[in-house]
Amino acid sequence: MTHPIGIFDSGIGGLTVFRSIAEQLPGYDYIYLGDNSRAPYGNRSFNTIHQYTWECVQWLFKQGCPLIILACNTASAKALRTIQQKDMQGLDPSKRVLGVIRPTAEVIGNYSTTKEIGILGTVGTVQSESYLIEISKFFPDLKVYQQACPLWVPLVESGEYEKPGSAYLVKEYLDELMAQSPNIDTLLLACTHYPLLMNKIKAQLPANVKVIAQGDIVAKSLVDYLHRHPELEQKLSKSGSMKFYTTDDTSEFDRHASRFFSEPVTSKYVSVTEFSCK
Repeated sequence: MTHPIGIFDSGIGGLTVFRSIAEQLPGYDYIYLGDNSRAPYGNRSFNTIHQYTWECVQWLFKQGCPLIILACNTASAKALRTIQQKDMQGLDPSKRVLGVIRPTAEVIGNYSTTKEIGILGTVGTVQSESYLIEISKFFPDLKVYQQACPLWVPLVESGEYEKPGSAYLVKEYLDELMAQSPNIDTLLLACTHYPLLMNKIKAQLPANVKVIAQGDIVAKSLVDYLHRHPELEQKLSKSGSMKFYTTDDTSEFDRHASRFFSEPVTSKYVSVTEFSCK
């Protein structure tokens, strides 16, 4: 049985992280699961986000994944701690579930000269204040402003982000964030869907404002994590396979996913009813 790295997201956004991980850790086996049928997660309750995330994590465990990356900020903000501290009690102690918030919080302050940054995220991520809490541990003097962008994930998942009219929705949220302080010089895309809007975001901002996506940050952090945990790294199988699963239409998923990789992606459908592992 193979032991791949599992990568989970509520939809296609986590592919932005997966691509970076695959580039920095080539040769490993991977399974990607997109819960597209229940996306977006950002506007859902804590209990619902936790339930959906834990179901998907358990499914990935059943596929042989000893290590799972929650490539979803909302799941990392609202489900990861409960999964790590409660749900995994009694399971194989060598299994690991990691998120994207802490690795990002550890370095984001290094990008800012003014020491004022903006966070763009889902309603769930912003309301959790996870970034405020985590960033303060590493950069206590950093001023952090947040802006929820509830329509951006549906925009990406529907494919409407490719159309000219999407620029209006991008500008609306950016204007609200930048109005909070004239000294913001760094914006963090605290949702893995948002890099798909990168060009439209940059077009609405002054040239001096940096826009940071999480993919490379999370990938570098994972490389370091595996170096520090050789007992886990040695368990991971390395035949260079990539498998993709979605809980929704495979053709639509494949169309988006193929843009991230050098060859066409062929995903498999998995029913959400298969996630019931109670």
